[in-house]
Amino acid sequence: MTDTLASEFDSWFAQPDAAEEQPLRPAGQPATLDAREISAWFGTHKVLDRVSLTMPAGHVTALIGPSGCGKSTFLRTLNRMHELVPSASLAGEVLLDDVDIYDAARRITDARRQIGMVFQKPNPFPAMSIQDNVLAGLALTGRKLDRGARVDLVEETLTKAGLWNEVKDRLRQPGGGLSGGQQQRLCIARSLAVRPRVLLMDEPCSALDPTSTRRIEQTITELATEVTIVIVTHNMQQAQRVSDRCAFFLAEQGTPGAIVEHGSTEAMFEAPQDQRTADYVHGRFG
Repeated sequence: MTDTLASEFDSWFAQPDAAEEQPLRPAGQPATLDAREISAWFGTHKVLDRVSLTMPAGHVTALIGPSGCGKSTFLRTLNRMHELVPSASLAGEVLLDDVDIYDAARRITDARRQIGMVFQKPNPFPAMSIQDNVLAGLALTGRKLDRGARVDLVEETLTKAGLWNEVKDRLRQPGGGLSGGQQQRLCIARSLAVRPRVLLMDEPCSALDPTSTRRIEQTITELATEVTIVIVTHNMQQAQRVSDRCAFFLAEQGTPGAIVEHGSTEAMFEAPQDQRTADYVHGRFG
């Protein structure tokens, strides 16, 4: 099993709850994520230092910055994936509509139901058909739907992911037989099937061709009204195209990653307050 696929399985299966029938929440209920004073370590190595950021409901927030500045680590703290690394530790709070997902009384799987994740490399579950990939999260979080509801959900989520017209006649074929861009949209559909309120995306287009990238970006724009999206990207043009807000991360001279500046995407690119932000978004370093 590849590292990416192992992470995908972990995002669904870590500390699973007992199976229980639970209704799906209606689509279109995005939540605000509020990270407060987040610091993160791998062993004794501190990689984030007191990062605070509000990611508003129903908006797309882009995390930008050079490699190694802590963007992906920060993203993984937002749905408790950081703690899957044995040496990892964390301080601070992550609030989902004012409820701390790290509260000891809350289950990991509850956070993962509400805060989905799409990884950098598209990687469908290889033994599953396209439709079974979409429905995988339901089975593994204890939700039960009748056959008609499952059929409707497959069509709905594949349509939202911009994939339905391309695969509707081959739903029983393996997801691994799709192109890279189609596989990434299948992974988005799988995440949407459990009705998350937030969708985290870690460089979802970095391995895709320009045509597939444009389709994923269109999907992000279309989804933003019903799910809060937080995306890590190294592509400044992509950040401008898809996001409402940006946060610029930087780790200087061996210091932990921190946010230099955050705000509306327009302001960050057209009138940044910090010269380091201006230098980065205009390609002078990074």
